[in-house]
Amino acid sequence: MKIRKAILPVAGMGTRFLPATKAQPKEMLTIVDKPVIQYVVEEAVASGIEEIIFVTSLTKRAIEDHFDRNFELETRLKEKGKKDELDNLRRISNMAKFAFVRQQAPLGDGHAILAALPFVDAHEPVAILFGDDIFDARIPVTAQLIDAYEKYHDPIIALCDVGKKNVSSYGIASGTMTSKAVMELDGFVEKPKMEDAPSSLAAVGRYIITPEIMEILKTQKPGKDGEIRLADAFITHLTKGAAIYGRIADATRYDCGNKVQFLLASMAYGLRHPQVAPEFKKGLKKLLS
Repeated sequence: MKIRKAILPVAGMGTRFLPATKAQPKEMLTIVDKPVIQYVVEEAVASGIEEIIFVTSLTKRAIEDHFDRNFELETRLKEKGKKDELDNLRRISNMAKFAFVRQQAPLGDGHAILAALPFVDAHEPVAILFGDDIFDARIPVTAQLIDAYEKYHDPIIALCDVGKKNVSSYGIASGTMTSKAVMELDGFVEKPKMEDAPSSLAAVGRYIITPEIMEILKTQKPGKDGEIRLADAFITHLTKGAAIYGRIADATRYDCGNKVQFLLASMAYGLRHPQVAPEFKKGLKKLLS
């Protein structure tokens, strides 16, 4: 079945970016002139996604406003003859069909995905995109996952090589490579020590999940932290003898929940932004001289 819907869990607090996130969602922090969450949505749409379900919380109204129409602003831009700006604004709200649902309590990413179930048909697979990561790729990472799903028809997880020294910060995949870019998984190790890691391939916030995973989430017991985790549902799926595949993302990844990575993303996108790149390059050279 064609994958046409994506769930974007965006209910997290963003404490790593305080005080900037005290009064605005972390997903609305900007890379040059677009919020991080717009890059994520654009990736989904470029991958063929038609409907996007945001799972939000009380403090995330700005995300809903961003993807809605702003008639007063549009009228002012039209009166001033700013056609390009007006077209860009209208394009945001027309990219896809948007729905918003609130996660009633911070009970884990699996719990957030369950909150979106009323918008997903019981028999359809769905893409999951978390809002911290943006990927610079020729083919969108979500499209890469969809391509793998169409071959295997099993859950697909995006993987990135984070290097042995960084494995203790991630859920690390173990399994057997079936091709240059695809691994058939046999397990996960959550934040292992470097010497205990089965690989350096980490799950990085892009997934295709099947109805079977949704059913597992409905009965998945919370972990030690009291939260329902998508990763635990994958482990349960594997213990039943079912298959899960990992697709190594062909992309440059920026973890925009990390301050250094956020700055690097701003530099990378700024250096090729048509309006600011020339002056930005000059400014960087001056700073580094």
